[in-house]
Amino acid sequence: MPRALHPLVDEQEVLEACAVAELLEVLWRPGPEAAEGSVPPSQLRALTVIEQRDGINLRDLGDALGSAAPAVSRLCDRLEAAGLLQRSRVSTNRREVELTLSRRGHAVLANNRALRALRTAEVMQRMSAEDRRALAESLAAFRAAAADPAALGVPPRGDTLSDTA
Repeated sequence: MPRALHPLVDEQEVLEACAVAELLEVLWRPGPEAAEGSVPPSQLRALTVIEQRDGINLRDLGDALGSAAPAVSRLCDRLEAAGLLQRSRVSTNRREVELTLSRRGHAVLANNRALRALRTAEVMQRMSAEDRRALAESLAAFRAAAADPAALGVPPRGDTLSDTA
């Protein structure tokens, strides 16, 4: 735990939120039935960023993922080889490459979200209706607080130099 949290945030509340996040990671981890054709979490994260910022370049993707250019380039090589990603040159700057999801990439994200929703619903059905409503309201407030891309470490589109790949 960091030594100094924000003074208005209770440490126990932060620990509870972190515990839930860890639980969700375990709950959403693909099971043995999904071993063939499953996409590793690092690739899912990249696909999600690309989906949210259609046409993102390699440098901005690297910034969003907190990864160095060579690692991002190799990651994109794997995603492209798997048919999940398309790279294309920007017509106004032939040195810049933009990234978009393929149909298969969109389908993988949709399937992953459906599986996560099913597993989440299985847990939530054990909660009372009142607790589910309270959870939904709290999560909506948390999501609104995190809506600023800077809060998530994602630079706004166009604020970084283009990638020369």
